[in-house]
Amino acid sequence: MTHVLLATFSLLPEGEEGGELLVTALAERGVEARWAVWDDPDVDWAAADLVVLRSTWDYQRRYAEFLAWLRGVERSTRVLHGSDLVAWNADKAYLLELGREVPVVPTALLDDRGLRVGLQEALDRWGAVVVKPRTGAGGVGVVVAERTDDPRLEGLVAGPWVVQPLVASVRTVGESSVWVLDGRVVGQVDKRPSGSEVRVHELYGGSSVAVEVDPARADVARAAVAAAGRLLAGPPAYARVDLVQLDGAWVVSELELIEPGLYLDVLPGLAGPFADLVGSVLAAR
Repeated sequence: MTHVLLATFSLLPEGEEGGELLVTALAERGVEARWAVWDDPDVDWAAADLVVLRSTWDYQRRYAEFLAWLRGVERSTRVLHGSDLVAWNADKAYLLELGREVPVVPTALLDDRGLRVGLQEALDRWGAVVVKPRTGAGGVGVVVAERTDDPRLEGLVAGPWVVQPLVASVRTVGESSVWVLDGRVVGQVDKRPSGSEVRVHELYGGSSVAVEVDPARADVARAAVAAAGRLLAGPPAYARVDLVQLDGAWVVSELELIEPGLYLDVLPGLAGPFADLVGSVLAAR
């Protein structure tokens, strides 16, 4: 039986919520899979036929260590996704490249040296803005600001950052996540923040619901993944494309390629298509 390790992190040793569905779906396809903590020194990664990055949700805090681990693993076995793709996607500066290919939320770069000037330029251009760490996840360190002395900027985590306009529709229409596996759209979840919050994560009071795939959003998601493939050495095997509505059109806010949550507690049917993807990768060796 083919052996697959699903990489997670220490606080989720059994993987993301609903992770057992993925293990079961793989078993039904003749693939033995188990969750393994990425920094566990007792795990024999080389013994796996394939390592799949799943819920490694501390990578952004330990990025250098995580990338070194990943490069070590891929020297001995195959990994989804590999270190070159991870390095590109971990830095939100990728949105500037992606924006030359498909519609994205306008994005500029900030660092400590040019923080005040860069922030003022963004405020002059867009009005209220959102500042995010360039390597970050889960909405941690996201700050909304309306002026350079906005007290909320005391919440900035270590830079560098990206700065974007505050997309007002996030508070009304919300955000959509569309999953693209092997170039095929397989699911959509719509998310809403709570109150005046702009982060849609449940941690901040947000809610998520599975919905029928909207063709317009599916088209943007497919185009974004195809564009990433042109910018990289080839198309990513899987992606979650986060979309918001800007000036009446759906645009990319994030392209999640590293370890996108599958939302199996909300969209359990996604386990089967993801298991099919893993099976096709194994068959292609």
